[in-house]
Amino acid sequence: MRGKGHAGNPCEAPGHAGPDPGRREAGRNAAAAGPLRHRTKPALDPAPRRAAPFPEDGRKREMTSPRAGLARRALLALPALIAAPARAQGWPSRPLRIVVPFGPGGPTDVVARILANGLSPALGQPVVIENRGGAGGNIGTALAARAAPDGYTLLVPSTGFVVNASLFRNPGYDPIRDFAPVTELGASPDVFLAGAASSIRSLDELIARAGATAGGMHFANPGTGSTPHLAGERLRILRQFSLVQVPHSSAALCVQALLAGNTEIGATALASSHAQIKAGTLRALALTGPERWFDLPEVPTMRELGFADFVTETFLSLHVPAGTPHGIIERLASASTAVMGAAETRARMRNAGFIVRPDGPEALANRVAREVPAWRELIAQAGIAQE
Repeated sequence: MRGKGHAGNPCEAPGHAGPDPGRREAGRNAAAAGPLRHRTKPALDPAPRRAAPFPEDGRKREMTSPRAGLARRALLALPALIAAPARAQGWPSRPLRIVVPFGPGGPTDVVARILANGLSPALGQPVVIENRGGAGGNIGTALAARAAPDGYTLLVPSTGFVVNASLFRNPGYDPIRDFAPVTELGASPDVFLAGAASSIRSLDELIARAGATAGGMHFANPGTGSTPHLAGERLRILRQFSLVQVPHSSAALCVQALLAGNTEIGATALASSHAQIKAGTLRALALTGPERWFDLPEVPTMRELGFADFVTETFLSLHVPAGTPHGIIERLASASTAVMGAAETRARMRNAGFIVRPDGPEALANRVAREVPAWRELIAQAGIAQE
């Protein structure tokens, strides 16, 4: 069920707050514009009562293999960074670069620039952005993984950082082994959508219509492997209906398809469609976040609609190559959380569809260790083949 419209970041959109980085929505060129349609059918054993891999309240679960191994690897990497403390002395003495694995202008790029503008005065050195889009974020991420662990190369990826390990046989990096976490930056819930001209006005109506449509309804998403695509697959599995997934090469093209009525229903990250929802040109049916959005009080959450642990997010984070001295990571984490925690930054991010969560290295390590196996499980259940 793969198409050419892959996306590591469902927010990315050219000319909006989203680049069009390469083959995926968050790593593919807009030249791959035409959506490729592929048909998905209900799983033979959809196990609708099975607990979803993303608990809605963030509670820690009892960790069992392989998840326990991932968590141990992520947490054990933190004290290992204490090695070579002398390398942190005098840092930084020259400009830093932030690698963004998507093109310029998208949400990841915008957030990285907000961070860079705040880090530069805090660290006393210029902080420059290097956009390296392509392959759903894999090209830029692999580049950062190979950089010297000296604190001068940082990485700001999106959710593809943890999803691509299951989508690609060889993404070119290991999200736990090759990187040390610094802090989460922000997160945006996904949103199920219908075009303004559609008669579908609720998620229940979407489910009923999809179940009654021979062969399944067409469902627009920002790219195969994006969190909105996977949210659609999860709903399909839980309610046992068919969907014809229509992946696009960017969130902008996905939104355009819905606006034009080419596809009646779909999903994006809220950050990609927030403006259209507010303008009334797209209808939000349900949000996948843990609570209602502050300026969309009429839009229910999946939890409120009876999907107790149906919570997914597109999240942005800050990482450095594994082996970076612990003292540098501590200073980066402190400066980054101060920048992202500022009231002006929080307001700007919130209005764009993001919640700011600058929680530091350990919280990000736990999230990465939790999400890698959770996405792998859902991708396998949905029958998405690896590339």
